[in-house]
Amino acid sequence: MELNRRSVFALGAGAALAAGTGTARAGRSPEQDLPGFRHGYTQVNGVRLHHVTGGRGKPLVLLAGWPQTWWAYHRIMPALATRFRVIAVDLRGQGSSEKPRGGFDKKTMATDVHELVKRLGHTKVDVVGHDIGAMTAFAFAANFPEATGKVAFLDVLHPDESFYQLPLLPPPGGFTPWWFAFNQVQQLPEQLLAGRFRHLLDWLFANTAFTPSAIDEKSRRIYAGAYDTPDAIRAGNGWYQAFHQDIADGKTYAKLTPPVLGLASVLSHDQFLGALPNVAERFEVVRVDGSGHWLTEEQPDVVAREITRFFS
Repeated sequence: MELNRRSVFALGAGAALAAGTGTARAGRSPEQDLPGFRHGYTQVNGVRLHHVTGGRGKPLVLLAGWPQTWWAYHRIMPALATRFRVIAVDLRGQGSSEKPRGGFDKKTMATDVHELVKRLGHTKVDVVGHDIGAMTAFAFAANFPEATGKVAFLDVLHPDESFYQLPLLPPPGGFTPWWFAFNQVQQLPEQLLAGRFRHLLDWLFANTAFTPSAIDEKSRRIYAGAYDTPDAIRAGNGWYQAFHQDIADGKTYAKLTPPVLGLASVLSHDQFLGALPNVAERFEVVRVDGSGHWLTEEQPDVVAREITRFFS
């Protein structure tokens, strides 16, 4: 992986089922089943969320990002389930969750997750987020500190004004997260990508992973299938189109009071060290060597070990 890809993320951030929870419905394939885990659906905050639960212990919520689903955690969920009650959630607009027309700012999505965990019988949870999921985890800890035990951010922090400095045209040899701008465009991404999302996935993994083969063929099929429809593309883009609101909301947040773990790839390590002192009262940063952006799939053993250590 070329070192100039560092700029991709250094400039960016980043119990029993309650009433209303059902069994698996259309929208996921049987190949997404994990032994020992159960699929469920719960209506909260005006949206139906899909979640996958298993294990025993303290509740640990897992939130994935774009362009993935809860399946991004499948390689570490069995290990985590030996110590925690794992709750992997498809965010509003993601995977098998409902895809409404709005509500994609991270404060609203954090409210979705907060209402979900209450419906599942929990008053306080630990939260792990990656990418868009990390932004939502940040908003969860900022808006519901009393419901947050600890929180971990994987490779991305909450949107801030540094996003406005992302270059549209990088210098020769440089690299820019062009999809931040592309996903702001209305309607065109759906027209270009519907039924062809696999091309985008393969490009992203090839260019932002240290080991692209770590995201295997089965996982790529699952992610492509989750984003191949116009509604799914529109909803995923909605997370990016809400960045202006997220930045405004972030300016109102006090420093996070729950303990914070930053799990950073070499792409984001320096940015985490520089940013976390400004947004968290208590934090630690761990660099995950040998991984690009896709930490849970490129270095699952390291990530599972660090999450278990931090939240135990």
